[in-house]
Amino acid sequence: MKSFHLIKTSIGAGWALRQIRELVSLGIVVHVALPEGGPLVGEYSAVGATEHLFQTDFPIRSPWMFPALAVQFRRLVNEIKPDIIHSHFVGTTLTMRLALGRSHSIPRVFQVPGPLHLEHPFFRNTEIATAGFADHWIGSCQWTCDRYGQSGIENGRIHLSYYGGDLDAFQQRTTGSLRKELGVDYRTKIIGMVAFMYAPKAYLGQRRGLKGHEDLIDAVAICKQKFPDLLCVIIGGAWNNKKSYEDQVRRYAATKCGDKVIFLGTRHDVPDLYPDIDVAVHPSHSENVGGAVESLMNAIPTIASNVGGFPDLVRPGDTGWLVPPKSPEILADAIMEVLNNSDHARCLARRGQVLANNLFDVRRTATEVADIYEKICSRNIS
Repeated sequence: MKSFHLIKTSIGAGWALRQIRELVSLGIVVHVALPEGGPLVGEYSAVGATEHLFQTDFPIRSPWMFPALAVQFRRLVNEIKPDIIHSHFVGTTLTMRLALGRSHSIPRVFQVPGPLHLEHPFFRNTEIATAGFADHWIGSCQWTCDRYGQSGIENGRIHLSYYGGDLDAFQQRTTGSLRKELGVDYRTKIIGMVAFMYAPKAYLGQRRGLKGHEDLIDAVAICKQKFPDLLCVIIGGAWNNKKSYEDQVRRYAATKCGDKVIFLGTRHDVPDLYPDIDVAVHPSHSENVGGAVESLMNAIPTIASNVGGFPDLVRPGDTGWLVPPKSPEILADAIMEVLNNSDHARCLARRGQVLANNLFDVRRTATEVADIYEKICSRNIS
């Protein structure tokens, strides 16, 4: 079988690279379209895929460029002759469908990386309206699958498969490097958040960043009254070079919490930092499963917002804590509960680790995707 994958970035989306690596190992011939210039150019070739340096994201800010893009896209599809086209982003999905038309015979699947566009009727309905008889969806959390079902998509065209991770990369370590770097010992409680800073999108009505950094800062301001020695460590810089937003978040933290919030910026040694974190917090307003996979793969007590795919992994009383989004007071209560009951929190985190290792092993999820390909292609033939 030959698949053609559409990736809109050569900077991020390592989850797509991991999946493609495993699909190649399963004997699937993989072609990938991705833009030139990023650090992942060459990485897809290194795992056995054929790269095509071509940006397939829909040019939303310059739609007059789409006709030329559509011609190039159709030419590439005719050259590759894939058995299935696999898109990983909303924009690449729109290009795929609009360039080929709703009645094109090649099976197409959109693996939905996050539920954000589905939470807004205009964007959800627009995406669904472009689909034809050959289109299918892979939801990467249960909420996404349910939302498509509620929107009238028949069950046979909706599939569930998580974007997997490498278990060897995130396994529990007994010691970390974070406390030494910060110059603190075990008596200092560390709240950790690992996430890029996504600036608010006014056209979606957002006033705070999508990942909830400001909500965590508000919660820390409450917690430090009872835990004066705590520190909050935020790992991850501004996404898409939105440095002005990162500066805004840093100023907000200094105003609300003084020196209790430390920003480490983008790091490539996160597995070495996790062991020293007492509680990992994921306060997103919209999310797939996000960083909760990494924190639980490391058996770190985990708190997440009750949105999107978080409930698939973070199960209250079993593997972690769920709190309503945009609720700093409730988030603060959950953080203090974890810090006051560290043995219980670690017990839940170990159960979460078992679940995360099962659900998000990329070797298993890639096998699921390969099976989905077979189902889709068989359905298309029949």
